Amino acid sequence: INKPAGIVMHPGAGNKMGTIVNALINHCGDEFKFVGDAQRPGIVHRIDKDTSGLLVVAKNDQSHAFIAKQFEEHTIKRSYLVFVYGILRPLHGRIETLIGRNKTNRQKMSTDVDKGKEAITNYETLEVFKGSKILDISLVKCMLETGRTHQIRVHMNHLGFPLIGDPLYGRRRRFAKNTHQKLREIIESFP
Repeated sequence: INKPAGIVMHPGAGNKMGTIVNALINHCGDEFKFVGDAQRPGIVHRIDKDTSGLLVVAKNDQSHAFIAKQFEEHTIKRSYLVFVYGILRPLHGRIETLIGRNKTNRQKMSTDVDKGKEAITNYETLEVFKGSKILDISLVKCMLETGRTHQIRVHMNHLGFPLIGDPLYGRRRRFAKNTHQKLREIIESFP
């Protein structure tokens, strides 16, 4: 499934309808409710509500087990393109941290934890868009070795380069009047 941003993966508190799982049950029929986990039928992996991207969904138990094993063994390659504020130094690298719940805000995850799960993100800067002193933007490819909640968002923020438009981990910035238009043009130039 090519999931657009703004859609929740599965029903939960405050999101009973309008989810990917609701749409899958509607499309595939009631028998789909019994594929894999009853709370998240067919779902093998998840991406954040505000993230767009490709999802793998299983339509039967055999394929669910097969694909879930590949995710567990890290034999599936996952990469994401993100726009971040600034120019990463070095331009490519590997981030290895623990990720756990933020100590002060339970909605956020953090690398500043004593206990957490290992998280590994490899990154490569694909293009740099030089702006004024206030705004340089980089297009970065992130390749995940693990799949932790908010992993890319947390890791880029950990390096000091938050994702553009990220309301939870990003920074609010004041821009010159034409900067928003320039940013929109850069983002829309990519498929």
